[in-house]
Amino acid sequence: MSQEFYQYIFAKQQNLEAVPSNREITAWALKVIHLLYPERTGQKFASIEDLKDEFLRLENELCDIMHATKACSNCDTAKLAKKFFENLPELFRVLNTDIQAIFNGDPAARSEFEVIRTYPGFYAISLYRVAHSLYIDDIPLLPRILTEYAHSKTGIDIHPAAKIDEYFYIDHGTGIVIGESCTIGKHVKLYQGVTLGALSVDKSMANTKRHPTVEDNVVIYSGATILGGETVIGHNSVVGGNVWLTKSLPPNSRVYHTPNHRILKRLSMRFFGEKK
Repeated sequence: MSQEFYQYIFAKQQNLEAVPSNREITAWALKVIHLLYPERTGQKFASIEDLKDEFLRLENELCDIMHATKACSNCDTAKLAKKFFENLPELFRVLNTDIQAIFNGDPAARSEFEVIRTYPGFYAISLYRVAHSLYIDDIPLLPRILTEYAHSKTGIDIHPAAKIDEYFYIDHGTGIVIGESCTIGKHVKLYQGVTLGALSVDKSMANTKRHPTVEDNVVIYSGATILGGETVIGHNSVVGGNVWLTKSLPPNSRVYHTPNHRILKRLSMRFFGEKK
């Protein structure tokens, strides 16, 4: 390698933007989730005072993370951290509705404990809800790091800016994409491989409504692709597997993909030694 290449990499390292490691940031978020849901770790505290101290410690830890992040240099870190933890009971309430939606909607779920401990959908939703809470308070960078971490662990890609109401149910989850300007109502159920995306990817479309709106009580089955900021899936609709949609659906719609499969010839099978 040339001397110029070494110099370029060295200079890049010296001018690196200050931000704690992704591991440090996601560890903080997971500690918050584990505190809310001891089912994930078995963590117990000896007294309520010890529990309060842990919440305060995590509030200070969030402050420290923001202090060490250049993108947060103009933030009132103490005020933002305090606000996040003041909103935590509401975040916990909404997460509990997600757990109920998964438990009530999946015949394979034996208990809410099982949902909390094992379901990748709940794992991704819980990190999204933490990230979205930080996002709506204009905390930069950290929300995206959290949802991309969840994406790397579960294959479920939810942008932290997406607006998702309560009782959200992701089944299986792998391959789901929920874009930045998506709006999703209550009691919505998504299966694996669903894409709620933009019609086109162009930098000039930043800060515009590029992704669909999904109203209350909609079910979208695996592999469906729904695109466009003006596309609205009306309430109580069902979108079948592998459907491709770029136009709105009125409420109470049913849309299914109809593949044109034909059996041209029925083959008879004979094994070696068999007579006709």
